[in-house]
Amino acid sequence: MKTSFINKYAKTFALLFTVFLSAAFSQAQDITGQWNGALTVQGKNLRLVFHINKTGEGYTSTMDSPDQGAKGIPVTTTAFDGSKLLLQIPAAGISYEGEFKNDAIEGTFKQSGMSFPLTLKKDSGELKPAARPQEPKPPFPYISEDVIFENKAVGVALAGTLTMPSAGNDFTAVILISGSGPQDRNEEIMGHKPFMVIADYLTRRGIAVLRYDDRGFGQSTGDFTTSTTEDFADDAESAIVYLKTRKEINPKKIGLMGHSEGGIIAPTVAARSNEVAFIVMLAGTGIRGDALMLLQAEAVYRASGMPEAQIAGQLKINSRVFDRIVNAKETVSPREIFDFMTGMKADIEAVMPEGITTDDYIKQVVTQVSNPWMQYFLRYDPAPALEKVKCPVLAVNGGRDLQVPAKENFAAISAALKKGGNKNVTMKEYPGLNHLFQECDTGLPAEYGIIEQTFSPEVLKDLADWIADQ
Repeated sequence: MKTSFINKYAKTFALLFTVFLSAAFSQAQDITGQWNGALTVQGKNLRLVFHINKTGEGYTSTMDSPDQGAKGIPVTTTAFDGSKLLLQIPAAGISYEGEFKNDAIEGTFKQSGMSFPLTLKKDSGELKPAARPQEPKPPFPYISEDVIFENKAVGVALAGTLTMPSAGNDFTAVILISGSGPQDRNEEIMGHKPFMVIADYLTRRGIAVLRYDDRGFGQSTGDFTTSTTEDFADDAESAIVYLKTRKEINPKKIGLMGHSEGGIIAPTVAARSNEVAFIVMLAGTGIRGDALMLLQAEAVYRASGMPEAQIAGQLKINSRVFDRIVNAKETVSPREIFDFMTGMKADIEAVMPEGITTDDYIKQVVTQVSNPWMQYFLRYDPAPALEKVKCPVLAVNGGRDLQVPAKENFAAISAALKKGGNKNVTMKEYPGLNHLFQECDTGLPAEYGIIEQTFSPEVLKDLADWIADQ
């Protein structure tokens, strides 16, 4: 699920690696090359790499965050006097001040009132990739086939991977549906490949799995930027049509497993198609999009240590913007959102952390809530579709999921399924797991990339056991 358009303070390090930077070092000594360091966040290391190059006008640099899967991020306003280095990113409330000592730069990284020691050391070598012990490596003890199928209604070709046991036929099959944002077939995020891990485990248990690149991403065609959840539901339905053409698959045993937004898409498809044998909702939602975004924002704000008064102010601003979009009869244009938020400028200024300008904040919000996906999502209520789902349902959630809080969403999912008369429902919350079903400390998105585990083994076993029972 997309994280709310909350300010950079609340997202802490998650947004650090998505901001845009540019830099110029004042000339003093040769500091060109690669500088490596690591922030310690909740007892885990979050690596940073700065690449500094000399130009005719000074220096330029880019930053990588290997654990977050980010590379080549341009760096901004910086100063170097021969011994002290200053990096500032006002739009994100970020600064770094360091001093050369013993061939290293020792300093402090700050973001909106929070401080972390950061030492940079020069190294031209390649960084080792973060450990991902669960990621399966070939050769696989099963068939893995690259496939292409079509959503013929809109002429979109979807590229994916179908894994099947190496012997037998008449397989039960699962279609994996990714969360929000452009995702590849492995739902890769911050170096993790959760869908690859899930597909590997289920296939070893005798279940065929189809996973595919989102339209307009990876090897799939189409336009992701103009697509909504409804469009992605059409793509998932096309995946069912494709699997029914495969002689190895039992056409009456095709189920859907969706993560996050995919947990909305799965019941959407099951509500309108009797071809779905079962659905699995991995951190799926049961409440309307605007309500979910507010819950998500509050959870992330609080876990990030934002003061309560500032949380209240931020939620008030978010709520007013969401209401403007949800209550509109048509798509709300960027200009309308900009004008609306400009009218709230005094309220916004009152809750902005130091270092973040109101104008930058408004521009960010306008960009994020103007796209078709977001406006559709804010208005979408999953309950009506859930009420129509008659096939078996498994809904699971992490107890430390800050993006789709379990309590409120489980209650709504259960109520909708019960209202529709569906009695074949299993729901389970896993304490200590985050939105990606990793064992975690806080549940903050900042942890995703620095946790070695990709997907809880306990949940993997429960998924396979439940599917086998169906």
